[in-house]
Amino acid sequence: MNELEDLHNKIGQLLINAGPENAKKIIARATLPLDGESCEYEYDYIDQEDSSDWFIPDKLASYDLRLLLVEMRNFYIKNNMTNGEPAWTVCEITIDIPEEKININFQYDD
Repeated sequence: MNELEDLHNKIGQLLINAGPENAKKIIARATLPLDGESCEYEYDYIDQEDSSDWFIPDKLASYDLRLLLVEMRNFYIKNNMTNGEPAWTVCEITIDIPEEKININFQYDD
C-alpha cells in the first residue's frame, strides 16, 4: 500500500470510529489554514433510514484528523499534486461505509 492510500485509510477509519454507529455515510468538511495549526470542522452523517444529521466526535478525533490532513496536504505538495495551484485549504471527505469507499474533494483558495 502506498503512502497516500495509507493516509486515506487512516482518515476513513478515524471517521468511522468517531461517527454514529447507525451511520451508513459520513461526510466531514474541514477548513485547514495553510499554517496547519488549527482546523474548523463540520461532521454530518446519513443513517440506515436515509435520514441526515450532524454529530460531534470527541476532541481527540478532531485533533488526530487535523494531523492526518496536514500530513496528506504535505504529501500533495511534496509530490507536486496540486495541479499548479497553491495548497488546498478546504476538503470534503465522504465515506460510504457499506461500499467501503472514501472520496475526498479539495478546494483551493484563489
